[in-house]
Amino acid sequence: MTSPIRSAWRPAAVLLMSVPVAFSADALPPPAGISGVKHVLVIGCDGMSPDGVRKADTPHMDELMRTGAFTLHARGVMPTSSSPNWASLIMGAGPEQHGVTSNDWRKDKYEIAPTFKGAGGIFPTIFQVLREQRPEARIAVIHHWDGFANLYEREAVNVNENPKTQVETTDRAVECLKALRPALTFVHLDHVDHAGHEKGHGTPDYYAAVEEADRLIGRMLSAVKEAGMAPHTIVLVTADHGGVGTKHGNATMAEIEIPWIIAGPGVAAGREISTPVNTYDTAATIAHVLGLKAPACWIARPVLAAFKSESAQARPADIGHSRQ
Repeated sequence: MTSPIRSAWRPAAVLLMSVPVAFSADALPPPAGISGVKHVLVIGCDGMSPDGVRKADTPHMDELMRTGAFTLHARGVMPTSSSPNWASLIMGAGPEQHGVTSNDWRKDKYEIAPTFKGAGGIFPTIFQVLREQRPEARIAVIHHWDGFANLYEREAVNVNENPKTQVETTDRAVECLKALRPALTFVHLDHVDHAGHEKGHGTPDYYAAVEEADRLIGRMLSAVKEAGMAPHTIVLVTADHGGVGTKHGNATMAEIEIPWIIAGPGVAAGREISTPVNTYDTAATIAHVLGLKAPACWIARPVLAAFKSESAQARPADIGHSRQ
């Protein structure tokens, strides 16, 4: 009987075998970005507000903040809806540039044309940039929300999966990290947003959903360690938007502010980032870490204040909290 993991990833295996390089990621020459970094794991928690991180019991995110750099005042883009914000995060630009203005956006259905179209026929994402500059790289995208699949060049990634639940999404991410050890793994969890819509932001159910997200993040961090990737991996946890009551999409601080947490080699420990961070800066930061040249159409800048080489000093931060 064929293993489910091998069956699901057969297309990726074909692509990888077509590249004349060793299969082991560690056998590849190190990138020219942050010294020692070979892997980036981005975990996006849909609808997870800074309030949720502050008030829920989140030991794994707390540990990432203690050992890395963070801000709970990063900003998404307008409108504070999922597609415009996830697109901005991976495309290194805002809706004015990439044209994703609502969840109804499609490659062939839009109100604003992108300022530039890449090889995938859309505004270029970090996945396409990595594929073009490092053709041998393994790239995995595992997303709980099916709408995320509209926002990137699926042909650019080796693993493209849409599990039905947050737990199944995490299961697949754990398996992928251990089996393939991708250069870039993007995991999208959707259940916090569900809790916000169904029960309301700031409710016990909402904080419980954030706590579940933290547990799932912990599982992925354990997988990174078990795969032997930890000394060479940057982990970045963030969100697309917050919310007010059971809604989001409007112009309020509770909806536009998001957490942005990064840890790993070269990252300053315990540093609360005081410089502005925009969600689209995430793509530029990944490019910086992996030694990639950002496309001229991106407006993003890497968050250099997160790294040890920068002179920015940490603010006093009370990391570690209990639900209020």
